[in-house]
Amino acid sequence: MQQQGYRATSQADDSRNSEARKSEFLTFRLGPESYGIDILKVQEIRGYETPTSIANAPPFIKGVINLRGVIVPILDLRVKFRLPDTPYDEFTVVIILKVASRVVGVVVDSVSDVLSLAVEAIRATPEFASATFDTKYITGLATVDDGLLILLDIERLLTGADMALVESALE
Repeated sequence: MQQQGYRATSQADDSRNSEARKSEFLTFRLGPESYGIDILKVQEIRGYETPTSIANAPPFIKGVINLRGVIVPILDLRVKFRLPDTPYDEFTVVIILKVASRVVGVVVDSVSDVLSLAVEAIRATPEFASATFDTKYITGLATVDDGLLILLDIERLLTGADMALVESALE
């Protein structure tokens, strides 16, 4: 009898451990691809509004918006990832993120869902021999609905050396 009680506790522990090994991701689309970012970095999701342009900003920085008294830089991930231009439409959204103690907005084609993924479901990013393809911002890949979900380390992406405007604002 005592052994059954131990098993029940063990199963409950396994269930808690399984829940603890899951991460939640906000998924979004850029062109035909699906991406995911850690939900804990997301502050809010807003419809796209044209930001105020900043002179001499890199092309992926669309400008800034005033979000309840906070000036927020708006970056277009489609431009950052060198994807073909597409017109902004009613599905275009800005994901407002809290990254490295800074609020930043990223423009994406659409937001899809919030997914909970077990650590075991996330596969390592393949390594490429060429230095022309940088995968340091990709934390892994997961299979979702017969497609691949590319998981991004959004903090690493937005605080990288090529994001000098955002990084300089952190100092």
